[in-house]
Amino acid sequence: MGRISLFLLLVLCLAGARAEEARGVVWLDRNGNGQRDADEPGVAGVKLSNGREIAVTDADGNYRLPLRAGVTLFVIKPAQYAFPTGDDGLPAFWRHHFPDGLPPLRYGGIAAETANRADFALRPETADDGTLEVLVFGDPQPKSLTEVGYYAHDIVAPLQHDPRARLGLTLGDVVDDDLSLYPAMNAVTARLGIPWLHAAGNHDIDFDAGRDEDSLLTFRSHFGPDSFAWEEARASFIVLDNVVYRPGQRPAYIGGLREDQFVFLESYLPTLPKDRLLVVAAHIPFFDPDPARETFRRADRERLFALLRDFPHVLLLSAHSHKQRHHFHGPADGWHGATPLHEYNVGAACGGFWGGVKDAEGIPAAMMADGTPNGYARLSVRAGGEYALRWFVARAPEDYTIALHAPKVLRRGAWPGVHVWANVFMGSDGDRVEVRIGDGEWRPMQRVERADPRILAENLADDAAEALRGYDRVPEAEVSTHLWRLALPTDLPAGEHRIQVRAFDRWRGELRAETVYRLVEAEP
Repeated sequence: MGRISLFLLLVLCLAGARAEEARGVVWLDRNGNGQRDADEPGVAGVKLSNGREIAVTDADGNYRLPLRAGVTLFVIKPAQYAFPTGDDGLPAFWRHHFPDGLPPLRYGGIAAETANRADFALRPETADDGTLEVLVFGDPQPKSLTEVGYYAHDIVAPLQHDPRARLGLTLGDVVDDDLSLYPAMNAVTARLGIPWLHAAGNHDIDFDAGRDEDSLLTFRSHFGPDSFAWEEARASFIVLDNVVYRPGQRPAYIGGLREDQFVFLESYLPTLPKDRLLVVAAHIPFFDPDPARETFRRADRERLFALLRDFPHVLLLSAHSHKQRHHFHGPADGWHGATPLHEYNVGAACGGFWGGVKDAEGIPAAMMADGTPNGYARLSVRAGGEYALRWFVARAPEDYTIALHAPKVLRRGAWPGVHVWANVFMGSDGDRVEVRIGDGEWRPMQRVERADPRILAENLADDAAEALRGYDRVPEAEVSTHLWRLALPTDLPAGEHRIQVRAFDRWRGELRAETVYRLVEAEP
């Protein structure tokens, strides 16, 4: 065969590779039987993506998209529709394209599958009741089936009869490195009966993968695309894998984004309306907790923020830290929007890694390093981009929003250097937090970035114990960003005095907590 013929053959082969595509139809499954019947029409105007490009269905619901080996094809849920639920309890909105499969990984990876022909069903969405309620879980992170049981009992069971939630989101670290626990976790979460979305965390990685591109194959096998979009009437959601795996390096990962994710964002964001909330959800915080150490690649953050700049209603959701804080991005972080960009770094469902002393029901205390009790968050979205956030402590009354620490007894007349401490779980710099003793005047408390004495006390009790107090300890105390204090007066009459604390939450208004201390007479 001559050189020209070989060249033509190569060109034809390359052209054939470039021409591979996905085709299919998005249709309305009116009777919910999973099969397209003669009277069930295609749905026009639905967006689909291969992780880079976007296609929109025509009047008959048909689409065509470029297809490459290793991609996951997915539908971007339109606001007025819902997806059917698969056998795993998750919404069925994706198809993998791995025509030749991949070398097996310890936890399975992805088997051979094609998406050249991929049809997707939609169902009518329930009526919009005015507010979108979203459950947000950070880091469930069980290490064993025992801890999957903690998750079921502590987090999921109290929510199983909650009629308000319409959508759920887990912000990564679905498990703690043991990816074989995914089916058990899905079975538990599915009890909530609502569509559930998952971001990938650094503990969801296939650590036997040789490169970042293959590091979430087992995660993708169970949860679909690692980066995707989802639309509701009140908000648009973009879920991103922002864990860049670096095998053989220390640390083995860093926060950042891939080029294909930017291509997708550049294709997708111009299709969005700007009069509703845009939620960008990922695992690793977009801010650097320690400004001296880059934990999220600055260049990627600035590029992302440039794409989001013209959206007036944006909320970032992250997890990973096993602490809780609000961060408001500004020019120092590369954000140049009209107002600061709010990031809510959500506390962990597992709290302090399911550590601590067990309660009467056999569930560990699981307090986080900043003194926040474990639990979950709720995002409420209204029209016009307005939203509200709340933190719910697991199995606790809904009004448990502030934890107090104070001495039980002080000597009357002693130097007033002992404090009452208030950990306001959803607090942030600039919040108004006040205290009064008895019926006295309300006085402002001082915000301090210190360790919460409550978790320090747990650390000291663990140190002093002759035997293990729990299977795992709670983590060592770290600085809290939502801690206030005030020195208790000792010049009051001897006896018991009530301490009342009030904090003013930006969404819920006044929150309260109280405790007592005693003053006693004493001689040297």
